[in-house]
Amino acid sequence: MTTDLGAMPVLVVIDMQRAIDLPGRPARGNPDLDANALRVIAAFRAAGRPIIHVRHDSVDAESWFRPDHPGNAFRPGFAPGPGEGLVVKSVNAAFIGTDLDLRLRRLGATTVVCCGWASDMCVSTTIRVGANMGWDMVCVADACDCSDLPDPFGDGIIPAKEVHRVHMATLAADFCRLVTAEEVETCLRSWKTPSIVS
Repeated sequence: MTTDLGAMPVLVVIDMQRAIDLPGRPARGNPDLDANALRVIAAFRAAGRPIIHVRHDSVDAESWFRPDHPGNAFRPGFAPGPGEGLVVKSVNAAFIGTDLDLRLRRLGATTVVCCGWASDMCVSTTIRVGANMGWDMVCVADACDCSDLPDPFGDGIIPAKEVHRVHMATLAADFCRLVTAEEVETCLRSWKTPSIVS
């Protein structure tokens, strides 16, 4: 783990929407997702650092993330605050088909700090694409979560905690640096600069 967030970190909060809580979804692995993600958001707000929220507007008619479904709404506490940016995507990577890259450049970002849903899907894909585009990517590992997945090589289920652990290992190996919510709080505690509107 590292606490180096760079000179101008921008927080990107990914897909914290009500769909992940709806009945019938596979089990999740991180019961501390909300608490840790909200700690990270609060730390960025207190330090006056920019935050961009990402919302997934699925084009799949069966998806719980589609715009006309209740699951599309932000989960309690995760809606953008005053002056905070909103990026709307329809694929896994928040950089694809959006103005996220332009927003980050206009903010003068040096580091892109990501958290949210899901470790193995939109968080992972956004980090991989961002790293390939040349961004210094950081993932708040304990402020992400995912679901159980069916094992494609057997009849069982791969637990969400294992899915998360493996994806964090892969990301850390080649695409980003990992931090914890506590490390983010510690790093940002002494920064008191005016917030920047995206």
